[in-house]
Amino acid sequence: MDADLVRALLADQHPDLAGLEVSFLAEGWDTTSWRVGEALVARLPRREVAVEGLRNEQRWLGRLAPALPLPIPAPVRVGTAGRGFPWTWSVVPYLGGTPALGGAVVDGPRVAASLATFLRALHAPAPADAPSSPFRGVPLADRVDGFAQRCDELDGAVDVGAARRAFARGLAAAPHRAPVWVHGDPHPGNLLLRDGDLVGVLDFIDLTRGDPATDLAGAWLLLEPADAALVLAHYGADADLVARARAWAALFAVLFLEIGLDDDGAEYGAIGGAALARLRASEAEEERART
Repeated sequence: MDADLVRALLADQHPDLAGLEVSFLAEGWDTTSWRVGEALVARLPRREVAVEGLRNEQRWLGRLAPALPLPIPAPVRVGTAGRGFPWTWSVVPYLGGTPALGGAVVDGPRVAASLATFLRALHAPAPADAPSSPFRGVPLADRVDGFAQRCDELDGAVDVGAARRAFARGLAAAPHRAPVWVHGDPHPGNLLLRDGDLVGVLDFIDLTRGDPATDLAGAWLLLEPADAALVLAHYGADADLVARARAWAALFAVLFLEIGLDDDGAEYGAIGGAALARLRASEAEEERART
C-alpha cells in the first residue's frame, strides 16, 4: 500500500476527495493510515484478520460516538475493494493530539479522570448483536493457558511473579455478568494526549461486548500506581472489578513484553515492562498497608 493506491481508491469511489493531498500517517499491526487533506484519514486493513474489525467500526462507531465525552474515529465514508486492494476500508476524521507513548507529557490525575469518564460512558450495555471476540472482554478463565505460556517463556529473563499473582487474584474475583461495550485494546498508542490530558481514543478494531475490566487495565499501561488507582476510583469500580482489571493489566504486560523480544517490538516491550513495574509497586503498597 502506498499513497498512489489511496489516491486511486479515493478517485474511483469518493471523487470529491480526490483532489486532497494524501500522505502517510501511521501503521499498526492491523491497519495503515493516510492523511487526506487536513481533516480526514484513510484507514486501510493490512491483513485479512483485521477486516471484520474494520467492518465493526463502520457499523457501530457512528452509533456510539454521540454518547462519548471524547472524539473517536467514527467512519464518515466507506470504501470497497478496488485497484488490486481486496478489502473494505474507511475514511475517518483526523483527531488531533499525540499518542501517549514513551516521552509524552502525561498529567496523571487529569488523564485518570478523563479516562474513567470516557470508559464509564463507553461501557453501556451492549446489544446481543454486538461483536464478540475470543480474546478481549472474555472471562479470565478463557485466557489462562495463553497467560501461563507467556509467563513461562519470560520467566528467568523477567520477574513475572507480580503478574502471576495479579492474574490469580483476578481469576478468584466474581465474574462480570452483563456484557458492556469494550474497546478491547487500551494501550497508550491508542490514547491521544494534548497538554497532558486525554483528548481522543483511537483504533476500535477490537471493539467487542464483554467485561469492562479489559479496558480498565489500560490504567496500569499508562499511569503510575497512584493515578491508576484514581481511574478505578473515578470509574466507581468495586473490588472484584479492580482485581479483574489488574489481572488484564498483567495479561497485557506479558503480551507486550513478549512482543518486545523482537527487534521491532521495543516500544511495546517498554509498555509491558512499565506496566509490570506498576503492578509490583501496587502490590508492595497494599502489603505495606496490611502490615
